[in-house]
Amino acid sequence: MAHAIRTDCVIAAPPAKVWAVLAEFAAWPAWNPLNLAAQGEAKVGARVPMVFRDLPSGKPGAVIRQTVTIVAAEPGRELAWAGHVPIVFKGRHGFLLTAQGEGTHVLHTEALSGLLPATWSAAKIERDFVPAYEAVNRALAARVAALP
Repeated sequence: MAHAIRTDCVIAAPPAKVWAVLAEFAAWPAWNPLNLAAQGEAKVGARVPMVFRDLPSGKPGAVIRQTVTIVAAEPGRELAWAGHVPIVFKGRHGFLLTAQGEGTHVLHTEALSGLLPATWSAAKIERDFVPAYEAVNRALAARVAALP
């Protein structure tokens, strides 16, 4: 079974400013509660080592370390990456930015498939994943608002 996670928010800043925060991987540890670290460039094809909170385990402090591939990097519009563990897990995580008035609508998504996600219920996704993605949205908005 495949799962799709979809959250969204509106940030009171233009897409270019939101993109700048998302694309500055080195600053993620200061604000991102889910993607705890990333090293590299936000450009298509780049291989970026990341550290994620381990949502599936539910264990406090547990992390997953994985090198992902940037699959979309359009400044002011979209940032997405894909990662996988053969057969076990495949995911595509992304942010789509759309100007909305003087702000930005952020669509924050992930598509999950493989043997591990097949064992997760829709209730687990709603309980363990959606709140974490919504927390990222709030943290992103706060980080953007704190910048000059």
